[in-house]
Amino acid sequence: MYCLRQGLVFSFLTLFRLGFITRPPHRFLSLLCPGLRIPRLSVPCAQPRPRAMAISSSSCELPLVAVCQVTSTPDKQQNFETCAELVREAARLGACLAFLPEAFDFIARDPAETLRLSEPLGGRLLEEYTRLARECGLWLSLGGFHERGQDWEQTQKIYNCHVLLNSKGAVVATYRKTHLCDVEIPEQGPMCESNSTMPGPSLESPVSTPAGKVGLAVCYDMRFPELSLALAQAGAEILTYPSAFGSVTGPAHWEVLLRARAIETQCYVVAAAQCGRHHEKRASYGHSMVVDPWGTVVARCSEGPGLCLARIDLSYLRQLRQHLPVFQHRRPDLYGNLGHPLS
Repeated sequence: MYCLRQGLVFSFLTLFRLGFITRPPHRFLSLLCPGLRIPRLSVPCAQPRPRAMAISSSSCELPLVAVCQVTSTPDKQQNFETCAELVREAARLGACLAFLPEAFDFIARDPAETLRLSEPLGGRLLEEYTRLARECGLWLSLGGFHERGQDWEQTQKIYNCHVLLNSKGAVVATYRKTHLCDVEIPEQGPMCESNSTMPGPSLESPVSTPAGKVGLAVCYDMRFPELSLALAQAGAEILTYPSAFGSVTGPAHWEVLLRARAIETQCYVVAAAQCGRHHEKRASYGHSMVVDPWGTVVARCSEGPGLCLARIDLSYLRQLRQHLPVFQHRRPDLYGNLGHPLS
């Protein structure tokens, strides 16, 4: 969702490249809650656009976020260049926060290569992203960094670390993925993340950003509603699930789970995804998207690498929570500490 500078003319070819999704009327919500303001906004789902197509955000008060979709490979430098191009495009279009997917740094062919290519948070790659955030003047959600932690020498395993950088390039939060994906899906092949990765020890409290309070998670975490409920009760307004979903689970579960997490927490959900074939052993589903607190998909990426944009309307979120106060209706006396607020 974004505002166009008055007088900006789109060619037919450009409109064809962008594609548009319009949020449908929320008839049932209007019936349930008379007088509730439902924004009607258009969403671009785009590959990076030509430089001439600058977009002004001066007339739009709502913060703009960008969701980047990439196809990581074992080539770390090439991956960085691809991500940096999208981040610069997001900054040019007026985004205040750009989201990158899980494994934005690389996707290796096997656990041994994963360990070999991993780095500490203070390594060269994070320094490059620090400079990129400063250069572009926007926040970066680095959705899943292969981190050699302080226990690397003892464990010889890494963490799947979601890193949040502010616009000055400072690390403001790190969340290490707590639910590891050890699964065997027919026709998709086995995955055993714990072969090379340690589970994180805790959740991270939501972080205030220019777009709202962001709760950090990674991919497989979305299958555990307890985590999203805990983040929401701790104040999250945006939940983010950077991911690398497979080709079998993706069509079946990706959108359903993201919309469910948005509805049950009454949060925006932002999900940057890997797409396409990374190498001969692995491919990802893609379909990066943003879901609003009503459960409507308000932005999604087209096929292939690119980005989509969405505005975050926190007044809409607060209205919805006021009219449907589900968290006031919870019964912890019946089901214990499910989704208990973070300490």
